[in-house]
Amino acid sequence: MTVILKSKPVVESLTKTLKDSAAQATAALGRKPGLTVILVGEDPASAIYVRNKQKRADELGINSQTLRLPDAASQEDVLQAVAKLNADDTVDGIIVQLPLPKQIDADAIINTIADAKDVDGFTLRTTGRLWTLPKNSPEQVGPCTPLGIMALLDFYNIDVAGKHAVIVGRSNIVGKPMAAMLLNKGATVTIAHSQTENLPALLRSADIIVAATGRRNLITKDAVKPGAIVIDVGMNRYVDDAGKKHLVGDVDYANVAPIAGAITPVPGGVGPMTVNMLIKQTIKAALRKAK
Repeated sequence: MTVILKSKPVVESLTKTLKDSAAQATAALGRKPGLTVILVGEDPASAIYVRNKQKRADELGINSQTLRLPDAASQEDVLQAVAKLNADDTVDGIIVQLPLPKQIDADAIINTIADAKDVDGFTLRTTGRLWTLPKNSPEQVGPCTPLGIMALLDFYNIDVAGKHAVIVGRSNIVGKPMAAMLLNKGATVTIAHSQTENLPALLRSADIIVAATGRRNLITKDAVKPGAIVIDVGMNRYVDDAGKKHLVGDVDYANVAPIAGAITPVPGGVGPMTVNMLIKQTIKAALRKAK
């Protein structure tokens, strides 16, 4: 029987731990852990994600603020905002919400975030640490979505050691750091992408599939080995012929789920894990400061 890797029980199990850790940091610092999101422009998906972060932060005892800049903001405007937050002792974590308007160099902005406040795990220094961690290191470093996936696998007692994992997608946010984390835990990792030849055959060799492309129904039943673990990172919105709105992943869930050993649903799978890892990273940053 297929195991549905829902995030709800994982989030419920994290809630008390995160609340207790936030309270510990609050007692030590004399204030709540502070998280500030820089939101440039009016991207609808970004606005939804920021609201979800705010809601979860409030639930767990985090002081979460959103610094809003207009869509026409310049590179210098955003750099100044980051510099101000870097210097603010009440801010433990800084996020620059992506995507940014085309006139802004996202990498240049992100890499000005202070190391101690890089709770999104995107800076070059954090990336370097991730790829140089010793084997089976318990340290958690890197972007929140891959961290959330690893937490999900741990909760459901899925051991990746010795397994062949195929990651479809090579972004710096999911694909590449996911490869590093799986390697650290003993998996054999292949990264596939838009130029990979005969992708279905490669996927059929995988014990674990991580789909992170943003392409609806890219992973089909004929490309999945029976019993494989399927992690769907995709978040694709579309309107059907009847005008009904849907949110689906990169995996043809209805047809893949019956043959998979375990699979994440969309929604209710990876998405909530990302937000909770962000809160966890912010609390860790606050506790480091308290020490």
